[in-house]
Amino acid sequence: MRILFLGDIVGLPGRKAVIRDLARVRDEESIDLAFANGENASGGYGLKAKHARELLKAGLDGITGGNHIWKYKDLYSLLDGDGRILRPHNYPDHLPGSGVRVFRKEGLPPVAVINLIGRTFMPPIDCPFAAAETVIDALPADVPVQIVDFHAEATGEKIAMGYFLEGKVSAVVGTHTHVQTNDPKVLPGGTAYLTDLGMCGAADSCLGMKPEIILDRYLTGLPRQLEAASGPGVLQGAIFDIDDTTGKAVSMATFQRG
Repeated sequence: MRILFLGDIVGLPGRKAVIRDLARVRDEESIDLAFANGENASGGYGLKAKHARELLKAGLDGITGGNHIWKYKDLYSLLDGDGRILRPHNYPDHLPGSGVRVFRKEGLPPVAVINLIGRTFMPPIDCPFAAAETVIDALPADVPVQIVDFHAEATGEKIAMGYFLEGKVSAVVGTHTHVQTNDPKVLPGGTAYLTDLGMCGAADSCLGMKPEIILDRYLTGLPRQLEAASGPGVLQGAIFDIDDTTGKAVSMATFQRG
């Protein structure tokens, strides 16, 4: 099967790019399932319920989250009620939603998506490595394909997760830093890996945000509220092929559409 995973959707330009191009990309690239990280889709921080529904209607099969997923409380009922929207699994169990979902689409084998968040340079949280191991051990035996979105700041922590899960899952993709990395590979154990998928947001921006505000913060040291940039959006992510009988990755490549 062929899977598209898009990087963090940032603000209106990112949402517009997904709505405008996703259906065409799915058709042109023969995509079976499409996912994206949506934790920055509403104004650059958080995900409103109406925007989550909008993105799912545009053709995403599922949306993963990160540290900003909790900003808008109207999403909480969707996290509990719509399994297509995930939040990092290593948050406490009593919080809304879940970080693992098995997607069952007619004509395809079951696919598990696991959402985790890192700890290095991030708020204190339970160990993502232990959480990953627990989740994988608990997956049903009939789920050959498992994809992990590791939402983390440090490249070293992401690479470590790739090797930790090598041969145990089909793919490990990194999100959060909004800069697409040039290290797509299939690890020897059959796990597709990319340190960061990049972002879906304004092409002329600083990580999807207005550059002038970020420059002012650096030049003055004063706090400024960041704002999503405007202008034409770019799609970034990865496309990977998985042997749906063994769950092993066959290929992994970055994807970009301007």
